[in-house]
Amino acid sequence: MERLLVLVRHGQSEWNKLNLFTGWRDPGLTELGVEEAELAGQRLRQRGLQFDVAFTSVLSRAQKTCDIILDEIGQPGLETLRDQALNERDYGDLAGLNKNDARAKWGDEQVHIWRRSYSTQPPGGESLRDTVARVLPYYIREIQPRVMRGERVLVAAHGNSLRALVMVLDGLTTETIPDLELATGIPMIYRLNADTTVASKEVVES
Repeated sequence: MERLLVLVRHGQSEWNKLNLFTGWRDPGLTELGVEEAELAGQRLRQRGLQFDVAFTSVLSRAQKTCDIILDEIGQPGLETLRDQALNERDYGDLAGLNKNDARAKWGDEQVHIWRRSYSTQPPGGESLRDTVARVLPYYIREIQPRVMRGERVLVAAHGNSLRALVMVLDGLTTETIPDLELATGIPMIYRLNADTTVASKEVVES
């Protein structure tokens, strides 16, 4: 039985390009972001991958990335489930601010803590621990059972919601997860064992 799970961070967004904290705000993809999503789909097609179901967030940059990938692999209209549990981390009061302006206002060290600490919340927002606390139950309840039934599952989401999943799948700790960066538009192909652990992982960069 093939237990296939593919995770993809959305392509570059308008606010990624402008170096802004984004969170639950909803900017669209840039031209480069569209190209990254197209390339992700092409790379999955080259590996002969097809899916039974897709999951994404309620934010348009992830949904658009998902749609583009499905078009590229010849599966437009595939069943796609959207849920805010897969949304990006909520950056609260930082949302919409330029990261350099935030550093000028609060200092490099404080902004670094807000961005990279596992448990420290930015003002009015979520820590990565908070993000894990909503993403992981959704994964266990909705996504993992379908993978374990042998369905091939695509998840197109966000840097931090996917970091929450990778933390669990790769067995990372609260000390090592802050160092993990996920590039936009790069698929990660997981195949799971019967006990839900990871049998193999491929980061599709070419």
